[in-house]
Amino acid sequence: MDPRAGLVSVREYGDLWLERRPDLAVRTRELYRYLLDRQIYPDLGHIALAALAPSKIRGWHAELSMRHASTAAKAYRLLSTIMKTAVTDGIILSSPCKVEKAGVERPAERPIATLDEIEALANAMPEHLRLIVLLASWCQLRRGELLGLRRQDIDTLHATMRIEQSRTFTMTGASLVKDPKTNAGKRTLAIPRHLMAALEDHLERFTEHSPTSLVFLGKTGIPLTCNVLQVSWERARAKVGRPDLHFHDLRHTGLTLAAATGATTAELMHRAGHSSASAALRYQHATKDRDRVLADALESMATTASQVKVDGSTATEE
Repeated sequence: MDPRAGLVSVREYGDLWLERRPDLAVRTRELYRYLLDRQIYPDLGHIALAALAPSKIRGWHAELSMRHASTAAKAYRLLSTIMKTAVTDGIILSSPCKVEKAGVERPAERPIATLDEIEALANAMPEHLRLIVLLASWCQLRRGELLGLRRQDIDTLHATMRIEQSRTFTMTGASLVKDPKTNAGKRTLAIPRHLMAALEDHLERFTEHSPTSLVFLGKTGIPLTCNVLQVSWERARAKVGRPDLHFHDLRHTGLTLAAATGATTAELMHRAGHSSASAALRYQHATKDRDRVLADALESMATTASQVKVDGSTATEE
């Protein structure tokens, strides 16, 4: 191995690595660029790859974790991937990223809304955005899926909707329409019947009649943006006294409610558009309502068994 190869700096190699990844999605590339420029390069960018010791990475990660644990995990995973490529390229002998579980994110348990709060949050939104809260909760849709939903995706006759695309935004604010990340993301969902009246009313009053028209528009008739939705959401959650709820928590709430009905992991995976069981399992939390159902079922089982025993004893005596 040429000893001079490892003299390239983390910044130089990181930029080259990103440049040679045309396969990355736009949002992923933006995230990597942000992590490199804001989290990795300030402390490690000037160091040569051959001089990047595990102890240096351990200290960097520990300091970053104290400020923002989730960002630290993302930055470490990116750096580790880049270092593995450097090993493959023959620039260094082994990766210096040896901090155990440093790339594992441990997000805090997200709160959920009650059924009454879902209704209150919907009513607190502007009239043309009330449906977006209901679909996020009862159909468990992601924000991008809601923003990308078209009239042609909804079948009011059979009360179903087809998720075919999502609409997100780059860091510069540009709208970006893309396919779901995985095949599991493309799915047909049954719409709860109690939403149909609100859905049909919304389509009639707020959605243009072209099949490709977006279901959710701004007040002026232009496609709804994340910023406009966020402003309305923050006002609504403050009004109902739940400032801790993020918009994504509506999806989390809906999936938790679905799990509480007894939905299987496979059913939750389909509903959520997940391709792995581990992603769906996080929503199978115990809830007070579901725990009471289980307790009542156990009570019924015990009562039945006791009754059978008593009846059996009586029959024997007779």
